[in-house]
Amino acid sequence: MRTFVLFDLEFTSWPGALEQDWGASGQLREIVQIGALRLREDFSIVEEYEALVRPTANPQLSSYFTELTGIDQETVDREGLSPAAALGDFLGFCRGQSVLSYGNDMVVLGENVGWARARGEEVKNSYLAAHFLNIRPWLNAIAPTTATVNVGRLWQVLDLPRPAAGKEHSALFDCYSFAAAIKHLCSTGAALPEGCLQRS
Repeated sequence: MRTFVLFDLEFTSWPGALEQDWGASGQLREIVQIGALRLREDFSIVEEYEALVRPTANPQLSSYFTELTGIDQETVDREGLSPAAALGDFLGFCRGQSVLSYGNDMVVLGENVGWARARGEEVKNSYLAAHFLNIRPWLNAIAPTTATVNVGRLWQVLDLPRPAAGKEHSALFDCYSFAAAIKHLCSTGAALPEGCLQRS
């Protein structure tokens, strides 16, 4: 049976960063948490992926980020992988798959791969070995009530049961919210966009 991957990222942020598109001096979208689910085409879960990442340019997390995500400095310092190790591992998880996001997370992923390589670090596995696709436009078009909410709230606006333990802005929980929304929409007759399923 064919499989595909859903993923979500949490990355460094500060008050006003979203509105300014991370345009303030020194503010980079460094990945701090990666969450992903590998699903079969019947939307059953094959595998979970989760990793914490230690940011490099801004190693000290902002209080804004910690309050938003619940991810604290001590945990990242203790459990976080280096960016190159985390990115290479995640790209290995995605190899040969369609990898779907709710927004431009693949751009942030690409930025982080570029920064790691610019520092002279080896990122194992190629970004090009997976097929990344932002399906937020498709989802918002089918369910217009989702257009103004983040991925972690999709289950709420679609009036679905809570999909997992946890809360929004936790990357793995957001993946469960994303998966629940897609499963619901497809169960009501929608079809995933072309290219979302690759033979595993």
